[in-house]
Amino acid sequence: MKIKRALRVWQRHLKVYTKLYKSSIALNFVEPVMYLAALGLGLGAFVKEIDGVPYINFIGPGIIASSAMFAAAYECSYGTFVRMTFQKTFDAILATPVNIDDLVTGELIWGATKSMLYGTVIIIVISLFGLVKSPLVVLIIPLLFVSGLLFSEISMMFAAIVPGIDSFNYFFTLFITPLFLFSGIFFPVTTLPALVAKVAWFTPLYHVVNICRALASGLVIQVLGDIAWLVVVTAFLAPYPFRLMKKRLIK
Repeated sequence: MKIKRALRVWQRHLKVYTKLYKSSIALNFVEPVMYLAALGLGLGAFVKEIDGVPYINFIGPGIIASSAMFAAAYECSYGTFVRMTFQKTFDAILATPVNIDDLVTGELIWGATKSMLYGTVIIIVISLFGLVKSPLVVLIIPLLFVSGLLFSEISMMFAAIVPGIDSFNYFFTLFITPLFLFSGIFFPVTTLPALVAKVAWFTPLYHVVNICRALASGLVIQVLGDIAWLVVVTAFLAPYPFRLMKKRLIK
C-alpha cells in the first residue's frame, strides 16, 4: 500500500463533497443548535446543574462527540456501501493502479476527516454559545480524527458484511443509537445501573465524550486514560476493515 494512492481516494471524495458542503455544513450547524435549545435550554430549565455545571454546559461538549461519531458512521456505512454497490465507484477506482488496501485506507481517512470537520463545526457552535471555558478545546480537533478513524473502522466492517443497504437499520438502531443515549452525553453514566455503567466504559463514544468535556473545561490529565483507550482500540481494529473488504470485493 502506498499512502499517496490512498490520498488520491481521499482527494476524490473531497472533490465530490465540495459540491455539496454548503448544505451539509448548514444542516450540521442546525441540528446541534436544536439539541442545545431543546435540551440545554428546555430541559435545562428543570435540570439546573449536573456535577456543579449548568446543564447546557454539560451537554454541549457531548454533542461535539456525537456529531463526530455520526459523521464517520454515516460516511463509512451508507456512503461506503453506495459507492461500492450502487455507484460502482469502487470498480472504477480499482481499475486504476489503486489496490484494495489503498482504497480502504482512503475511505477510512475520509471518514475520519469528515468526523473531524463536523466536530470542529460543533466546537464553533458551542463556543458561540459561550459554553467553552478553556482554549484547550482546540486539542479536541486532532483527537476527533483518531476517534473518527475508530468509528470509520467499525462502520466499514459492517458495510463489508451486510447483505443489503436495509441492514444498516440494525447497525444504527442497535449500536449507534444506544451509544448516543448511554455514553454520558445527556447525563452521567454513574446514574445508570452498575452493570450498564461498566458496559459503557467499553464503548468508544463514552471516552470521546469524556475527552471533549474535559478539554472544553481545561482539564488534560484526567483524560489521558481515555485517549490511550481510543488509540489502542483504533490500532487493534485497524486490520479488520481491510480483511473484510477483501473478502467482499474479491469473489
